Amino acid sequence: MFKLLRLVAISGLFFASSAFAVLEIELTQGVDNAMPMAILPFVGQEHVDTTDGKLTDIVGNDLKNSGRFKLVESGEVSKEAIDFAVWKSQKVEGVVTGQIKVAGRDQLSVTFRIFDVYSQKKLFEKEYTIKKDRMRKLAHHISDIIYQQFTGDRGIFSTKIAYILVERQGRAAKYSLQVTDSDGINAHTLLVSKFPLMSPSWSPDGRNLAYVSFEGHRAAIYLQDIATGNRKILSKFPGINGAPAWSPDGKKMAMVLTQTGYPKIYVLDIASGSLERLTDGWYLDTEPSWSPDGNSLIFTSNRGGGPQIYRVNVENKKVERVTFSGSYNARASFTPKGDTIVMLHQDGEMFSIAAQDLQSGRVTPLTRSGLNESPSLAPNGRMVVYGTNSNGRGMLAEVSIDGRVKLLLPAGKGEVQEPAWSPFLN
Repeated sequence: MFKLLRLVAISGLFFASSAFAVLEIELTQGVDNAMPMAILPFVGQEHVDTTDGKLTDIVGNDLKNSGRFKLVESGEVSKEAIDFAVWKSQKVEGVVTGQIKVAGRDQLSVTFRIFDVYSQKKLFEKEYTIKKDRMRKLAHHISDIIYQQFTGDRGIFSTKIAYILVERQGRAAKYSLQVTDSDGINAHTLLVSKFPLMSPSWSPDGRNLAYVSFEGHRAAIYLQDIATGNRKILSKFPGINGAPAWSPDGKKMAMVLTQTGYPKIYVLDIASGSLERLTDGWYLDTEPSWSPDGNSLIFTSNRGGGPQIYRVNVENKKVERVTFSGSYNARASFTPKGDTIVMLHQDGEMFSIAAQDLQSGRVTPLTRSGLNESPSLAPNGRMVVYGTNSNGRGMLAEVSIDGRVKLLLPAGKGEVQEPAWSPFLN
């Protein structure tokens, strides 16, 4: 049958990745007018021994790899005072300073400040007391604050990305459900299985993941608590149990079942266990994704011939077609405002990541090279993570919603499928 059935059963191609601990991201394209920013070495950080590296290096990498900032070297400038005239002459718009002190056994006191160079005003100051092993988490949090101060958008550096890692040895394979920082570094394994895993989906509060497992050679949808590792079966009906998608309020789960003999979109009330079918007919319907208001879902279907995106109203079950440009559109999701969708779009011989404005219908390809798969939106709607093949090597990549910023995440051994970006976690 056509390619959509492959998406239901396997959800696409595999791409190489790894436990990204010692590698770096590669910014392949940034905005031309990136904002000049200076991050001065924090006073005392040279005396602090941590396994995560210097806090200012992590923050600097976050901002640089966002494509929105251009770091200006601090050189031999004083760590104690800011010469606004010097920074203004270099067209720097913001300066970040701070101090790190030992606050007790395995404890650090970290203070940081943000200054606007042109107004010479302090925009932000805060002190944190953390354990040494929380340095990376704090660095991402600081990056979020800086990003929001200068762009007006909430930062996503503290968010996470879940994915399935596949390691093959001959005919055998090991499947791992993994969660990494948004920069592809600091990966943690939540589950290891000899059976295929697929379709990770974050709960709106970021505390749980839903995913599909073929344990016992039978598809089932599981819920797993990220903190405790506890998990339970949510759906194990005969046939396909696939493509779980949480409702915005976290009370319901959309999924694909074959109770009628064909893959259809269903909605399960998690608390009561009541099940409702939203689509019907002999078509193949899959990959549901909720609208931000929870009143409708978009999904992939072949009801018009080839794979296209459709929308179903939850209340009256009315279905309407959304995409008309291109012979293949799949794996769609809404931006937070609900006025745009991001999807996998066939552009000539390539599978590109594209955005479609729902009012005008205009489709804008965000990527134009390589073989791309499995787009997933960041919670601020500004970036998309996806799988790609670059120069014969499979990698995870990110692209901005306007296509102006592109970067490759670290990659190594193994194959990765279906990255899923978390909601905001703090």
